[in-house]
Amino acid sequence: MTCNLRPFVALVIAAAVCTLLPPVPAARAHEIPSDVVVQSYLKPEGDTLNLLVRVPLEAMRDVNFPLRGPGYLDIGAAGDALHDAATVWIANSVRIREGDRLLTQHDIAAVRLSLPAKRPFRSYEAALRHVTGPPLTPDTELYRDQAMLDVLLRYPIRSADSAFAIDPGFRRLGLNTTTVLHFIAADGRERLLEFWNDPGMVELEPSWFHALAQFIGAGFDHILDGTDHLLFLLCLIVPFRRIRPLVTIVTSFTVAHSITLIGSALGAVPQAAWFPALIESLIAVSIVYMALENIVGARWERRWAIAFGFGLVHGYGFSFALSETLQFAGSHLLTSLLGFNLGVELGQLLVILIVVPLLNLVFRAGLPERMGTIVLSAILAHSGWHWMSERFARLSAYSFTWPQPDAATLAGWMRMLMMLLIIGGAMWGMYLLYMLLMRKNANGGDTS
Repeated sequence: MTCNLRPFVALVIAAAVCTLLPPVPAARAHEIPSDVVVQSYLKPEGDTLNLLVRVPLEAMRDVNFPLRGPGYLDIGAAGDALHDAATVWIANSVRIREGDRLLTQHDIAAVRLSLPAKRPFRSYEAALRHVTGPPLTPDTELYRDQAMLDVLLRYPIRSADSAFAIDPGFRRLGLNTTTVLHFIAADGRERLLEFWNDPGMVELEPSWFHALAQFIGAGFDHILDGTDHLLFLLCLIVPFRRIRPLVTIVTSFTVAHSITLIGSALGAVPQAAWFPALIESLIAVSIVYMALENIVGARWERRWAIAFGFGLVHGYGFSFALSETLQFAGSHLLTSLLGFNLGVELGQLLVILIVVPLLNLVFRAGLPERMGTIVLSAILAHSGWHWMSERFARLSAYSFTWPQPDAATLAGWMRMLMMLLIIGGAMWGMYLLYMLLMRKNANGGDTS
């Protein structure tokens, strides 16, 4: 009996070919772009608030745009689809508040496709002329992934002088969405804001109270989210768990980082590219040093001075985080700086109130105090050492060059000199506080 193997062989070959062939890509209409940048202008004029938005068309998913030829957009027949995309992905996403009233009425005044090479959003006037101008001709050869969608939204308002807030709501346009907003107030002042993903409702002209509350929250969140700052604070607490030493040490640290935090926000900070990497490396050094000092035996009589020195470094670290949110301060820069610093201090106080009783409870439960201090400090030193190694490796990738001797460099050195004078005065004040506490200690009371 003979067996014809040809059909079987053909089936095996077909299966192998199907296995080796790459999968057919999913329809691009359902793909989520990786990085999307949205350009926008917001300007109140009379009883109307104009919002101009430019979005890459590829971010408008689940909208069937008519095509022609080899995949070009059929611009002449795309009017309804463009209006639907503007409604679903822009108008329904943006939330704007005038005072305490949410603006629920809007009109899509203009929608048009644009070529990516055009740069009409260089100013509000140019963007408005472009969006309301003549559309692209129907024979324009433009692929969907190359096109930009420009939209003009108009909201009825009570007054152009009202206080406005906006929640862009463009997070779902891409995996990472950046919204660049130019807000032009009624008096002509322009503020440039940059939002990442979902910022929530942002006050465009915040009051001093709103700015203060917002930055207190930002500072509080930052100290609790900043693991390296928390570990340094633990290094300060572990060997000294009594009120008088902690008052001197934490106050010294607070005064120092307040100086560099505020000074950085006012421009008294080196502009070299390597400076942030240097600060991050020194923060890791501060953890390792403090932990090792705890192991060999720390004395609070000199710890306040060391905490002051490292506090200057940590203040620069705080300023890097603050630089991302300082754009929301409006005209209340100093209020926002003080609020952020107050939030940091409240976060530190919360950590102290939790950690000090917990450590005292553990040591009273039978763990020898000296042994507990060594073990905890060794763990902190281990973590700091890994960070220090990684950060110095990144720092070594930068090239260090001396700045050019010009007017800008001289102005920078003058600001740094003023910072040194302020730091010297603060150091003297902390020394006086230390002497006062020492005098009280000599009169009675143990601080060790």
